Amino acid sequence: MSSFGPILPGEPDESAEASRPAADRPGTSEPVDFVVDLTAHEMLRRTHALAALGPDWDPVAALRGEEEAHDLLYSGLSAEQQRIYDELVAAGVLPKRGGGDAAA
Repeated sequence: MSSFGPILPGEPDESAEASRPAADRPGTSEPVDFVVDLTAHEMLRRTHALAALGPDWDPVAALRGEEEAHDLLYSGLSAEQQRIYDELVAAGVLPKRGGGDAAA
């Protein structure tokens, strides 16, 4: 088949075939909606995640520990480090915390 259309008499014209609706072409069908509801799977995943954390997991204590680690990480900065930290906060790279200094 030439890219310019059928060359021989009786050769199918693919461009005309492609312009017909899918339901009118032999061997094809209209697309169908395919929906998968993952709600039950997500609930199961959350259940397993909480079970893996165990009954002694305290989310408030975990968050407090993260905040303490953040404070320790950004405490005692030199003037240059503090300037860079402030630039990163102003650019939105790091979250703003406390009263303006890095260790707040």
